[in-house]
Amino acid sequence: MADNERQLFIDMVGRLSWETQLHLDERHHHFYVNKVIIVLISLFLVVLAVINVYYVAILYRNLNGIVDNMDSMHTHMQKVSARMAHVTDTVERFEHHMQHMDNIEASTRAMAEMMPRISSSMDEIRTDIALMDEEMGHMSAGMAHIDQRFRHMTDGVGIMRFHVWSISRPMGAMNPILP
Repeated sequence: MADNERQLFIDMVGRLSWETQLHLDERHHHFYVNKVIIVLISLFLVVLAVINVYYVAILYRNLNGIVDNMDSMHTHMQKVSARMAHVTDTVERFEHHMQHMDNIEASTRAMAEMMPRISSSMDEIRTDIALMDEEMGHMSAGMAHIDQRFRHMTDGVGIMRFHVWSISRPMGAMNPILP
């Protein structure tokens, strides 16, 4: 019996050893599978994190562009607002001047009444100017005759000078001889 019990004990310890080894192998296998799954999930999360960082960088760049555009738009809107204020002031001044203008219809009627008188006055002026032009033509012709006479007189004086000089040359030579 003692051998039987011993054999049973050895079989039981062997089986327990075998079951423990099987359990250890299964546990090792599950740890390996868990490790592979964790590594795969970690790699997936790293790829996902890289993609998210890329999208965040793009979003940051686009938001900076939007902010820059908004700043530019704000600057342009201030310029437009200042120009619109200037236009409004100009229109108000124009309206103020328009309110103080005389009645255009009355002024036009007065101009229409004055136009025939102005036209007759202009005809008289035109006649006077034509007469003055004719008289200036006569005066110009007279000045041309006077100019021509002065040229003739100048030529005559030049000829007389030449002749006086011709006469005075021999007299100048005789001057030292005469008492």
